[in-house]
Amino acid sequence: MGQKINPLGFRLGTTQHHRSFWFEKPKNYSVSLQEDEKIRNCIKNYVQKNRRISSGFEGIARIEIKKRIDLIQVIIYIGFPNLLIEGQAGGIDELQVNIQKKLHSVNRRLNIAITKVEKPYGQPNILAEYIALQLKNRVSFRKAMKKAIELAEQTDTKGIQVQIAGRINGKEIARVEWIREGRVPLQTIRAKIDHCSYIIRTIYGVLGIKIWIFWEEQ
Repeated sequence: MGQKINPLGFRLGTTQHHRSFWFEKPKNYSVSLQEDEKIRNCIKNYVQKNRRISSGFEGIARIEIKKRIDLIQVIIYIGFPNLLIEGQAGGIDELQVNIQKKLHSVNRRLNIAITKVEKPYGQPNILAEYIALQLKNRVSFRKAMKKAIELAEQTDTKGIQVQIAGRINGKEIARVEWIREGRVPLQTIRAKIDHCSYIIRTIYGVLGIKIWIFWEEQ
C-alpha cells in the first residue's frame, strides 16, 4: 500500500495534516481548489523572479492555506532568506497585490505570514530543489543524491530514500535510480514520513525526483 498511494495522504489524521483548511459546497469545490493552485503558483513565480541569482534556491518547504468567509490566510514555510524576506521592503505587500489580482477577490482580505524552517535540509522539497540545481549544473546524479543524503543526515533524520526517474545522463532508455539510507517504513501508518515529488526539465527531457524522509514513530 505504501508504494501505491501518496505517503502524506496515507497518513492524514495520524502523523500528517492537510495543507489547505477550508469547507465549501460541492458545486464550488473545484473553484476553491483552483484558487489554491493559483495562490501557490503565484508565490513560487514571485520567488523565482525576485530570488538572488547567487543562491539559486527558492527555499519554499511548503505553503499552507486557511480560508474563512472574509479572510484568506497563507503561511509560507521558507528555508533560506531571499528577496521575499530581505532586500526588498515591500516584498510581501507586492506579493499580496499580485495574488489578489489573480483571484479577483474583493470581499475577502488576504493575509500572508512567513515562517522560517529551522532545519531546511530536513525538508524534502528543499532537498529535491538542491538535487535539481546540481543536475542542471551537469553534476553526476549519484553524487548529487549522495550529497543530498549527507545534508539530510545532519538534521537527525532516521532514514531517507531518494529516487530519480527519466532519461538520466541523456541515455536513450529511461530508467529509475534510487538510494536509501536508514529505515523508511512506508507501510507503517504511525511512522512520521515526509514526502515530495519534484519535476526538473533538462535538455534531455523531464526527470522526476521523489524523496521520502523518515523522522520518528508515534
